[in-house]
Amino acid sequence: MQHILLDTDTGVDDALAIILALNSPELKVEAITSVSGNVHVDLCTRNLLMTLEALGVKEYPICAKGEAHPLIKPLVTAAHVHGSDGLGDVTRLLTSTGARRYPDPEPRLTAMSAVDLIIDLAGQYPDELVLVPVGPLTNIAKAMIKDPTRMRRIREIVLMGGAFETYGNVTTTAEFNIFVDPQAVQLVLDFGVPVTMVPLDVTHQVVLTGKRLQSEIGQRNDRLSQFLRDVTHTTMEFHQDREGVYGTYIHDALPIGLLTQPDFFETVEAFVQVETSSDLTQGMTIADLRPGRPHLKPNARICVGVNAEGFLQHFFNRILQ
Repeated sequence: MQHILLDTDTGVDDALAIILALNSPELKVEAITSVSGNVHVDLCTRNLLMTLEALGVKEYPICAKGEAHPLIKPLVTAAHVHGSDGLGDVTRLLTSTGARRYPDPEPRLTAMSAVDLIIDLAGQYPDELVLVPVGPLTNIAKAMIKDPTRMRRIREIVLMGGAFETYGNVTTTAEFNIFVDPQAVQLVLDFGVPVTMVPLDVTHQVVLTGKRLQSEIGQRNDRLSQFLRDVTHTTMEFHQDREGVYGTYIHDALPIGLLTQPDFFETVEAFVQVETSSDLTQGMTIADLRPGRPHLKPNARICVGVNAEGFLQHFFNRILQ
């Protein structure tokens, strides 16, 4: 069993990643931390706890609130994609009696900051803990700055982020998680801990359509099934308007799949750098993936292929078990 800490800017796909992780017997989710990204960390923290309530977990992982602002640049959010609350606007939904369908959850948080919790767990599980950041890497970078000795005992970092041989999703060259805090990503890449990146190159291959979601859920009316319908609706409408497909990408679930079902994925080693200063290409992830070329010493593993249908069926098998 792998000990993991999930670090999330809890939006729609983050919620799906949380559900998949907690339904994966190969993983022991020791903690979940929040960070500003899709929306401000205050909303991300609430969304994290709301997702756990929708899942109906009996025993909560340790949850901690993280950093509100990137290392250097002003915060950029993605509320236009994930809804004003960051969770598909589910906080606006009402029951037949006029009550909120998803009321604010109990504030089940540790008093520790996310940064301190990451450092603490790195000390508790030396050479075992896997960090799975599926938002900006601000918390991870600050933990490395604060206690580099403990953080060097992290076994691996498996992150969702980057765009190498495809367009970005916030600018033509940058993926959102990297764009929000590029300085943090470069610091993590330079730190020396093994890093695996799951970029848009593969996450854009896995599309959860509204039709597929309904066919998998069927007539189920349990709390989790209703949450899945509600939480994905806004992002599916966004992609319908933008790309003509009523569906959504489940980016952040893929790193969980890579940890539990690695045979679905193809990876290559590469030397990755992040553009941190250019106004035109800030947040761009750069690596030479051409075969037969002389390469610099790798500092990361990049996911370059995925069995999209195999992963998507695995995703449903796990979350609807």
